Amino acid sequence: MEFQVEGELGDSPYQTEGCEMRIERQILGLAGEFAVASELCRRNVYAQLTLGIRKRTDILIETENGMLRIQVKSKQQRDWPNCKGIYGKKIVLVFVDFENKKEDERPDFYVLTVKDWKSLVNRELDSRISAGEVKVNEKNIPIWVKKVGKDRKPYEGMGVRPEQIKEYKERWDKITKMVR
Repeated sequence: MEFQVEGELGDSPYQTEGCEMRIERQILGLAGEFAVASELCRRNVYAQLTLGIRKRTDILIETENGMLRIQVKSKQQRDWPNCKGIYGKKIVLVFVDFENKKEDERPDFYVLTVKDWKSLVNRELDSRISAGEVKVNEKNIPIWVKKVGKDRKPYEGMGVRPEQIKEYKERWDKITKMVR
């Protein structure tokens, strides 16, 4: 029995050599979660992935004072769409950027605390908040008062681009300080 391969290497959007990698949309989030867990383990932080599709915590880290929750957002396009952010205590948001990365390249990571997320929302949406177009609820979610979705409810969240969060790139110290 002879095995045949259709097309050449690189014909598939998922099989690349020396080209930009494309991760299937259905597993992009999981790829980001594993990448974050790997980076944390490299820094001697024991990180456990959580399972399920309806969750607000992607990774758990046990600390001396309880658990630290990590929420992960992954992208391979221009921005992270519809980000609702984080709220509460002992939680961190990590953005993972696979855009223009080759299979053998590490993604970029941006690490934000709740304070950082609030600062980002206020900085980027200040004029819209002042104009009454956007309100920020108790969970730090931007609510677009005049933009209504198919469900007739106001749009929630905001798009985030790497240049908006560049000061948080590779800020793993934010997590390690919370753990130790």
